[in-house]
Amino acid sequence: MFEQVVEQADLGVSITDVEANILYVNPAFTRITGYAQEAALGRKQSMLSHKVTPPAVYRDLWSKLAAHQSWTGRLVNRRADGGKYLAELVITPVLDDQGEVVRYLGLQRDVTGLHRLECEVANQKALIETVVDAAPLVMALLDGDHRVVLDNHEYKKLMGDLGMVEPAAAILDAVRADMGHGLGAAKEGSYAFLNREVRIDTRARARWFSCSAIWVRREEGDADSFFGGAKSVFLLLAATETTEQRAQQEKARMAALRAMLAEENRITALRETLAAAVYQLEGPLNMMGSVLGTMERRGGGLPAGAALAEAMNAARAALDGLRAAIPANSGELPTAVNLNEALHDVLELAAPRMLALGIHVAWRPQAVLPAILGYPNRLRTMLKALIDNAVEALNTKGWRERELSITSAATDDAVEVAIRDSGPGIPAAARLKAFEPFFTTKKERGHLGTGLASAQQVAQDHGGAVELEAAEGGGCVARVVLPLRRS
Repeated sequence: MFEQVVEQADLGVSITDVEANILYVNPAFTRITGYAQEAALGRKQSMLSHKVTPPAVYRDLWSKLAAHQSWTGRLVNRRADGGKYLAELVITPVLDDQGEVVRYLGLQRDVTGLHRLECEVANQKALIETVVDAAPLVMALLDGDHRVVLDNHEYKKLMGDLGMVEPAAAILDAVRADMGHGLGAAKEGSYAFLNREVRIDTRARARWFSCSAIWVRREEGDADSFFGGAKSVFLLLAATETTEQRAQQEKARMAALRAMLAEENRITALRETLAAAVYQLEGPLNMMGSVLGTMERRGGGLPAGAALAEAMNAARAALDGLRAAIPANSGELPTAVNLNEALHDVLELAAPRMLALGIHVAWRPQAVLPAILGYPNRLRTMLKALIDNAVEALNTKGWRERELSITSAATDDAVEVAIRDSGPGIPAAARLKAFEPFFTTKKERGHLGTGLASAQQVAQDHGGAVELEAAEGGGCVARVVLPLRRS
């Protein structure tokens, strides 16, 4: 039975003595090598050797056999007709009862076709990797847990540029924020999203990317999946940076924004002037009203009292006219607003003044900030008022430390912006009064305005609030909290 098994085995079997002289070969050996049994017996096994095989391979082979160990590897062998083939061999020493080598058992198969297929697969893989690495766009393959399992050079370069472990996570977060929902169910061959332009904020500048992603399938290679045909679905992400194109658009947009904010400032100044006039006139009128009331209670209808009442009616009518002349807020419609972008706009516009005053700005935005529903121009005005207030604090006469730090972050239900200055700060007793119109902590009383009061009003109109806190180490923090979803 043992002889029949060996004779009919599909593996080439050869047995040699310790000098590598062939003592036995089976029919499969003949089919592989072309040497019939009678032609092979008595000859050295080295008759199959070909000079293409490096000598180091044979040295390793005999080193293992000398140590009574099996050797497994591939050799380039020569058939009886001189043709070459790639043989995969297992050579095992056969030991006697004393542990001495008495025979060598060789098992081989022709793997030339398999090697050719392996090379084609490896070449195709290398070619694909070369094309992917040479592609001028960011590419990353993510598994079901959104972990990157494959990427290209542009992706690795982006990792260094952004200082992130996995930029793909930030890009997907930005896409979800832009779409307002998740990526949906994975479906092989379908796009998860297509040509979505997203913004990633860094300390240096905002980066823009046009992104697409498609679901792709991979066959699992484990034993359990051999018959079951288990598959995994991966997400192939591709992103092209559009920051430079955006920069050109930003120049035009900033010019329009600068003009719009200049007009808004003009209207705000007019609103503040009229509000100041109303505020200043209301006090004396209220006092006159009190006097008139006293006169009426004491003296009845005196001519002086009638004249005063007539004057007061005229004054109140004029006051009502002033109130009616105060410009209303612009009629802009609510839309999705990225506060990082709004902050960037305000800082861009304020940069010349801050440079002139020697103010150092530390800008630390959250890379991807969810959008809120709001009025973009009013929100910019609010942020500008808070930054202007911080700049005014830093512009205190004789104040040397001029640091302005701005951070943004998101929680589960809100977006928070913190504007910290290293100025003299605001006393605890004055922090609530700071939101009153025309309040100031400076001794030099110029045009006071209603900046913080207006900023608080804008925050409240968006369902949020502005708070002033003492900064650690000195200075003041203006903290804005705006909800992501308003009831």
